[in-house]
Amino acid sequence: MTTTGIQTIRGWEVPPGAEQGSATVSEFPDLAGRTVLQVIPELDAGGAERTVLEITEALRAAGAASLVASQGGRLVPDLEALGGTLIPMKAKSKNPMVIRANASLLARMIVDDGVDLIHARSRAPAWSAYWAAKRTGIPFVTTYHGAYSARTSAKRLYNSVMARGDRVIANSDWTATHIRGEHGVEPPQLVTIPRGVDLLAFNPGRVTDDRVRTLSEAWRVPENRIVLLLPGRLTDWKGQRLALQALGTFSPEERAGLFLVMAGDAQGRTEYVQSLQDMISELGLSECAAMVPHCRDMPAAYSVADIVLVPSTRPEAFGRTAAEASAMARLVIASDHGGARETVKDGDTGIRFKPGDKDALAGALRTALSLPDESLAAMGEAGRAHIVANYSKRGLQAATLGVYAELLKTRQEPAHA
Repeated sequence: MTTTGIQTIRGWEVPPGAEQGSATVSEFPDLAGRTVLQVIPELDAGGAERTVLEITEALRAAGAASLVASQGGRLVPDLEALGGTLIPMKAKSKNPMVIRANASLLARMIVDDGVDLIHARSRAPAWSAYWAAKRTGIPFVTTYHGAYSARTSAKRLYNSVMARGDRVIANSDWTATHIRGEHGVEPPQLVTIPRGVDLLAFNPGRVTDDRVRTLSEAWRVPENRIVLLLPGRLTDWKGQRLALQALGTFSPEERAGLFLVMAGDAQGRTEYVQSLQDMISELGLSECAAMVPHCRDMPAAYSVADIVLVPSTRPEAFGRTAAEASAMARLVIASDHGGARETVKDGDTGIRFKPGDKDALAGALRTALSLPDESLAAMGEAGRAHIVANYSKRGLQAATLGVYAELLKTRQEPAHA
């Protein structure tokens, strides 16, 4: 598929049941025995971090080794369970001296561990990876997971490393358009590989009643309420304030039938959490809105929900929660910008509204609440079909490994052979 001249890889042909697996040695024989090093600041919650794990899974299934240079985090056990190896590194630091030191560390690692390709997913560690790749002569890949603002020439230079890869991967068509306009990168250097959803995990037929009940009880969801779920870390641009403001426009009688769950980590933003608590109190929403911690069982979380809100005030480069919720056959209400324009088909799989407008969000919510059950179900099923066809984890893995294989074609033998 081609969008505005940008090569987009999706729609990978997945045979029945194959979503449970990953790539195989027979699909990517050039990767067998190779070693790929991914570089990312941390391994906590987030779309980029989850993609690191998904690519590790695919690499191991294809007979390749997966190393990850990072400061670590709660996803390290998941990485190791998939057969990946953590290389501890101060990858989050933006200190120029640390970035230079990391470049030397990575260059030594490339030589000592026989790394064949390095893939960076964030700016500061990408500079280290870029210099290390230049010193050692191995392919350098970047993935642009978001749009980086640049109001000064210094900031534009800092951002530019993400456009210096032998292949620059954009996680959505929206992101690719941004890269093209900001850096002038063109195909074949620029390729779009949309984020993928694990269709085995995010399958409404596989979530048990016990999982749903356990989570409902943990969240103290009142009975006979329509549950609105807003998943995402607790930070202003994710739209928690906007959702509370929209809910505040409903009458007390309308609110009595609703329950908003804001699920996510504060990550140290205590002042923001306090501001949300204050807003809940000021708007009289104590009985119909709650904040809960990060949830590890997101398929169950979407199953608890009737409607999923993605009211981000800044464009989501892709919007993992919108795609996952649609895969779970839930109607999604999302801000009309960024990647949501690709994952949420307005009026078909969900509803898009004017970004940052509480009245527009309230109107979208009222529209959704007015739909008959059969229409809600039909939109949910259409949403799952859209994600299955275009945004599978399997497709992401195969397309990314395809990029690796292409870059390594000229190197017939592993570097450590």
